[in-house]
Amino acid sequence: MRILIVRTSSLGDLVHMLPAMSDIARHVPGARIDWVVEESFAEIPSWHPSVENVIKVAHRRWRKAWWSSQVRDERKALRERLRDTRYDVVLDMQALLKSAWLVRQAHGVKHGLDWKSAREPLASLFYDVRHKVEFWQQAVVRQRELAGLAFGYTPSGAPDFGLQRFARVAGVEAEAYSEYAVIMPSASRADKLWPERDWQAVFGRLVEAGCCLRLLAGNEEEATRARHLISDFETAEVVPRMDLTAIARLLAGARLMVGLDSGLTHLSAALGRPTIGIYRASTPVRTPLVGDSYTASLGDRGAPPSREVVLAAVGQALAA
Repeated sequence: MRILIVRTSSLGDLVHMLPAMSDIARHVPGARIDWVVEESFAEIPSWHPSVENVIKVAHRRWRKAWWSSQVRDERKALRERLRDTRYDVVLDMQALLKSAWLVRQAHGVKHGLDWKSAREPLASLFYDVRHKVEFWQQAVVRQRELAGLAFGYTPSGAPDFGLQRFARVAGVEAEAYSEYAVIMPSASRADKLWPERDWQAVFGRLVEAGCCLRLLAGNEEEATRARHLISDFETAEVVPRMDLTAIARLLAGARLMVGLDSGLTHLSAALGRPTIGIYRASTPVRTPLVGDSYTASLGDRGAPPSREVVLAAVGQALAA
């Protein structure tokens, strides 16, 4: 069965998709899965052993020059690529107008969420088959349920993210860095940030436990902030900017991770590492950390966790 999955972004949402791919592979004999994804996140679908082809889209880049000759050529190439294969099922797992636009260009029976379930209800008008999935459910559960409805099975068991390949390289990273903790203290929005003194209390607890600190930063501004946070800690460094696969390898070898609510924090949990997520501008109700090791999704929108709560979770993660 030829299957086209459409889910283009974002990093955390794509990580939450992976268990649904494992379910499809387990329940649909001979499933051959292609996945349409934003170019900057194309590594993520490629990690899953059941995804055969990754088809890149560049909405984020195209929006800056939609009618330029280069963008028109790239959109034409994508359209021809989508029409080149006849799929048995085309499944939109994003339910936005931008994903429905991609779905309509592909050949095959088009599945997606119904009017009441879709984030953008108008997207449901572009599907041949519509499915009801309760919106309040956790993201991983919601995606697994949608895939099950599309292919006629009931998901069961713990989520399998299909990231076992990284467990095999975890030992290499651990040897390279000794015992270390990965920290993600930065975010694109100021309302997500956690107080500096609270971070430094966490750093002190980790150093006492024998952990070196490896801080992630997505740009120079975040790197500058990270360097300021660790200025009093000798066994700490800001990791140079890396691609997603290199970051996944780093996370896979960590003793634990502590991070703001970000895609990389969710990736750490999916990799089976003890992970603590700090929520301040978002809620963990629908997007908690999910993994097969210790996880703690702390705080909520407008109610960040206290230093004491996070330190207690760090103690539990270290024990795990």
